[in-house]
Amino acid sequence: MTTTGEDSTTAQQGPWWWVRWRSAVLDAGLAVASAVECAFEGIRFAKDAGIPMAAGIVFGVLAGSVLVFRRKWPIAVVLVSIAITPAQMGYLMGIVGLYTLAASELPRRIIGSLAGMSLVGMLIVMFVRVRQDMAHGELDLGDWFVPFASITTAIGMTAPPLLLGLYVGARRRLMESLRERADSLERELQLLAERAEERAEWARNEERTRIAREMHDVVAHRVSLMVVHAAALQAVARKDPEKAVKNAALVGDMGRQALTELREMLGVLRSGDGFGRRERSAVPLIAVGVAAAAAATGVVEEADGPCLDDLDALVGQSAAAGMVVDLSVEGEVRSYAAEIEQTAFRVVQEALTNVHKHAAGAKTHVRLAHRVSEIAMQVENEPPPEVPSPASARLPSGGNGLVGMKERVSALGGVFVSGPTDAGGFRVSAVIPAA
Repeated sequence: MTTTGEDSTTAQQGPWWWVRWRSAVLDAGLAVASAVECAFEGIRFAKDAGIPMAAGIVFGVLAGSVLVFRRKWPIAVVLVSIAITPAQMGYLMGIVGLYTLAASELPRRIIGSLAGMSLVGMLIVMFVRVRQDMAHGELDLGDWFVPFASITTAIGMTAPPLLLGLYVGARRRLMESLRERADSLERELQLLAERAEERAEWARNEERTRIAREMHDVVAHRVSLMVVHAAALQAVARKDPEKAVKNAALVGDMGRQALTELREMLGVLRSGDGFGRRERSAVPLIAVGVAAAAAATGVVEEADGPCLDDLDALVGQSAAAGMVVDLSVEGEVRSYAAEIEQTAFRVVQEALTNVHKHAAGAKTHVRLAHRVSEIAMQVENEPPPEVPSPASARLPSGGNGLVGMKERVSALGGVFVSGPTDAGGFRVSAVIPAA
């Protein structure tokens, strides 16, 4: 019998082949009782057989003591009880042996065969004994009593322990099966919990990356333009006051727009729980990511977010900052899903921001192609001038721009490629499925 669950902690705690000490004590007690019974029955057997009484007692004690091995060798115990049945001893051993045999994991054909042998042996012995008693005048009944008594005694000594053992064995196997299923279910639940925790951690990391990408796209472009305008303002402040005033106004506008977008994004993130400041509750990180995406793509619920129609304004802002930029559109202009247009806009925006950072003063070409089943965009800048332009500025780079663009395009099933050109410039290309 296997042990599962909490029972496994107590497995093999008893001596020798016993699982528990109480099982060993029980079997030892049954063996002592069987030995005493067989010893008393051995006295009668010695008288009938004409052998010394001591020999009959020793034989009975040895035969009855075999019951101590009932858990390890149930077949041997039953065979011994059948063998000593003609000596009219071992009734307790036969009953307990049959019960143990029926409750064991042995095949049913072996259990049935041994039970049949025990039944036949008991039937023959009882038939002879009752017939002898009637012949000696101890019983004065009709001839019908001999088969009736023998059959009734044989069935009564065999059927109850056999049926009880089968029931206990079936119940034990059922409980073990249920325990194993419970352990298996517990392991599966633990595995599912570990996988759920891993997925939750993965989701949290994904949302952190998403929030960082959205905030980068919202703020980095305008702040970069502010720095570029500030550098140009510093360069022309004394030479061209009118242009300096114009650049100062542009810096102020860019700063106000950046602050507005940042304030609205933070407002969306803070109000994500919807309960106010007094009744704050934990907001799932995925809700924060959705809020950040909503803030990045439009900030307020009424706005639709950036789209391809805003590319002219985007290019105009870069041109106002001193960049020579050329926008060309190929194919039939049509509308796409909101996430496709937003991703295309962000790719162009981030590419222009990188030109401001790393190739200030370089001429830039922005190409947009509307195809049958996809939309393609390309931002390519020529090598920057050797002499820094008045609008050049030292802009810090976090190294996340290209990664963010690739993640956005790949999320929609598109292809993103970036790298230097043979002429010494840099090219950013992306193709997004239209569906």
